[in-house]
Amino acid sequence: MGEPSSSPDSARKLRIAVIFGGRSSEHGISVITAGSVLRAIDRERFEVLPIGITADGRWTLTADEPSRMAISGATLPAVAQLTETADGQVNLPVSPVSREVVHTAPGALPKDLGEIDVVLPLLHGPWGEDGTLQGMLELSGIPYVGSGVLSSAVGMDKEYTKRVLQSFGLPIGSYTVVRPRDWETEAGRASARERIARLGFPVFVKPARAGSSIGITKVDTPAELESAIQLAREHDPKVIVEAALKGRELECGVLEFEDGPRASLPAEILVADGYAFYDFEAKYIDASEVQIPARLSEEETERLRKLAVEVFEALSCEGLARVDVFLLENGSFVVNEINTMPGFTPISAFPRMWEATGVGYPELVVRLIDAALRRSTGLR
Repeated sequence: MGEPSSSPDSARKLRIAVIFGGRSSEHGISVITAGSVLRAIDRERFEVLPIGITADGRWTLTADEPSRMAISGATLPAVAQLTETADGQVNLPVSPVSREVVHTAPGALPKDLGEIDVVLPLLHGPWGEDGTLQGMLELSGIPYVGSGVLSSAVGMDKEYTKRVLQSFGLPIGSYTVVRPRDWETEAGRASARERIARLGFPVFVKPARAGSSIGITKVDTPAELESAIQLAREHDPKVIVEAALKGRELECGVLEFEDGPRASLPAEILVADGYAFYDFEAKYIDASEVQIPARLSEEETERLRKLAVEVFEALSCEGLARVDVFLLENGSFVVNEINTMPGFTPISAFPRMWEATGVGYPELVVRLIDAALRRSTGLR
């Protein structure tokens, strides 16, 4: 690895703000991701500032203790726990950034957070991965890892991901959307049920803007539909319903190099026994097997890697992404979704795929920081 392409002050280490937690239902997964990154980041090269966002949206400097940022049994960690000091005192959080940004000079985060050279926004889900935090950083002129406002927003919204991919001629499955107003009247509900019935059962009912398989239900009969939509609406008032696809579930990582994006060796998800699909518990609690590299022919592997890069570029992504696809029985690929800030937990496929491709975890983090420093904020 070479040195970062630019450095605000060569006399000191680059100061990296690792932002994690957040208001979404993926709060705990974000904390685990941050713990893994804090464990791996090169402290000889970078000064690290861990910044947690609590579930109610408060910003706070947290303990730099990755050991406290891991899943315990079935219990996920939380930012609030990391504000407690050894003697049980609680650090006062900084003010919400929405207020601070008005009162600070351009290019500055809240003064409590110090001088920052680049941000690692390790937030998953709404209010962080969806362009909201990226917009704040753009306004502040602070470099950050990952995709910009538009790509983050489109990548978070499963409906608009599909619309964009379809406009580029990339393969997607059949779906319909249940918008908030559709569920407010009996006529709207009836229309939604008809659209869903045309997809054929089974279907998958999902929050349109969520990840980590939270709030997803596999629905085998019309009688199960109402409760599945209600569950999804607990996480997002907008719901997407997708026709079930019969095939193998595959993932491929994309990473931005100096000469452009490249795809990793792919992974295959082998769901643990007793689970109908790769849901939250199958993913994080029972740890379904992830086969890396996926058992594909050389031709299939290359087709999948090419498709992953095409998806990345169709959405104008930057930095990194994970592309999830199905390999159908007829040999064709169908894109399921994209994750513009994939998990970096110990069991996450993204860092493991890149390790199998020859880029270890510490180098992966450095490459992401270098990519952020190579580009400017603003229009590009």
